Amino acid sequence: MILELPLQTANGYKSASQKARVITEAWALENIYCPVCTSDKITDTAANTEAIDFICSRCDAVFQLKASSKPIRRKIVDAAYDTMMRSIQKDTLPHFFIMGYNYISASVTDLFLIPKFCLPASAIEKRNPLRPTARRAGWVGCNILLDFVPPEGRILMIDSGRIVPKADVRKDFQTIKPLENISAKSRGWTLDVLNFLRSLNKLEFTIDDAYSVENILSKLHPDNLHIKPKIRQQLQILRDMGYLQFVK
Repeated sequence: MILELPLQTANGYKSASQKARVITEAWALENIYCPVCTSDKITDTAANTEAIDFICSRCDAVFQLKASSKPIRRKIVDAAYDTMMRSIQKDTLPHFFIMGYNYISASVTDLFLIPKFCLPASAIEKRNPLRPTARRAGWVGCNILLDFVPPEGRILMIDSGRIVPKADVRKDFQTIKPLENISAKSRGWTLDVLNFLRSLNKLEFTIDDAYSVENILSKLHPDNLHIKPKIRQQLQILRDMGYLQFVK
């Protein structure tokens, strides 16, 4: 990987948004490898392919790039809310590359991967409809809320200008990959419980500690009236995945 952005690829474009898209996608094609398999290249997709920017020709993994010149903090602007929610429910999301860059220094500062199976519905925030005077009046977009993505689901590839070794990135991906085997309907619960357990910032916790997030989970899953049994079920799943160890 090189961190320098290919600004020359945007020669001839006038729109700032078009320039940013062309430059960041050109950088991605030259520098991003597939974290899912051992391929060192990803390729672009046909023009106007909805929700997909790149594909790995070796393993067929598909990716979407979200790039920002502003510091990446808690929210990432995404596309249509209904489309995103349907994709989560049907388990048809791409993997997401989240890229931060500095246009003045023409360099990439940050890059991380959110695997498609690490994005729960709770992480999708519905935005207000566009105003009646807008070109797409009434259209409803969404934001990805990073606080609702478990830390394991934010796999660092470039961290404040430091390039993370490929082997570490692929190892991190394989560690979280068992989540893919959980049905999309059940996976949201697993991700939410894992995320809130991580927020406890404890190496060891009790069942009462786990129950302390009951109110939060009941708001995220209002159709479920048996939150504590569901928490216990998810603890068993996380134990079987190797994330937890039950001790007496």
